[in-house]
Amino acid sequence: MSGDVATGGSAEADLPSRGGVQAFLRLVMIEHSVFALPFAYIAGLTAMFETSGTVQWRELLLVTVAMVGMRTFAMAANRIIDREIDARNPRTAGRELVTGALSVRSAWTGALVAVAVFLGACALLNPLCLALAPVAVVPMVVYPYGKRFTDFPHAILGIAQAIGPIGAWIAVTGVWSWDAVVLGLAVGVWIGGFDLIFGCQDVAADRAHGVRSVPARFGIAAALYGARGSHVVTVVLLAWFGVLTGAGVFFWLGLLIVACAFVYEHSIVKPGDLSRLNRAFFTVNGFIGIALFVCALLDLAVRGLSV
Repeated sequence: MSGDVATGGSAEADLPSRGGVQAFLRLVMIEHSVFALPFAYIAGLTAMFETSGTVQWRELLLVTVAMVGMRTFAMAANRIIDREIDARNPRTAGRELVTGALSVRSAWTGALVAVAVFLGACALLNPLCLALAPVAVVPMVVYPYGKRFTDFPHAILGIAQAIGPIGAWIAVTGVWSWDAVVLGLAVGVWIGGFDLIFGCQDVAADRAHGVRSVPARFGIAAALYGARGSHVVTVVLLAWFGVLTGAGVFFWLGLLIVACAFVYEHSIVKPGDLSRLNRAFFTVNGFIGIALFVCALLDLAVRGLSV
């Protein structure tokens, strides 16, 4: 790479300009918080229902801040660590750190601000949240390196994403919950599964440059079968969470919608036809999170959760 690309761009890119902020937000794809936030809300609101029966708006706001802060840090770290891999992949060669639209220094600044916001929100919640916060950071940094030493980096991503609902429950109650662990595992397996689908589009580039993944190692068909199995397990885990928390009819309706969405998702992506992969990855999975959250919220409201 050229000197400018290797260092992330010119000196002007390090200034906290409006364009730099916009480039950073594009880098971290801030709008994709929709994947993880709904499940954190499900966990947090269910914990509120079980402990007080009312929505605790302060805790809900701090959970939102913590989740967005952590996800922003994780995405920025991922892009920074992967920038040389991204430069060799035609699909990712236009990313901001590759083109120099954003400097590495600016990206690290944004990442450190984001993790500071996360830690600050945890400190304002309760001592257990703050004590466990560093543990939550670790898989976020390990994941980008995973594709360098294992064929299963998707599992590391799943572990990282499982932390959200667990943390949200602890944020509300200040204590550990195995119910939240079940929901966290459901989220982790779900996201790990659709990461298998997403990785299918990079098989040629990954194999050419030694980037490791399930699709690159075992083939697209195997990866898609793995994703299907993961999403079956996701539905089972969500059902288990519903049983553990005494969920009502609206939650089960939401789970039925999720199951139907999974069937649709896997019907439009096939080993010989990845043309609708982005619809499966972004549209369907975004819908899944929002649909289940809306149904879970209706269920909690009907069962007595008050504002």
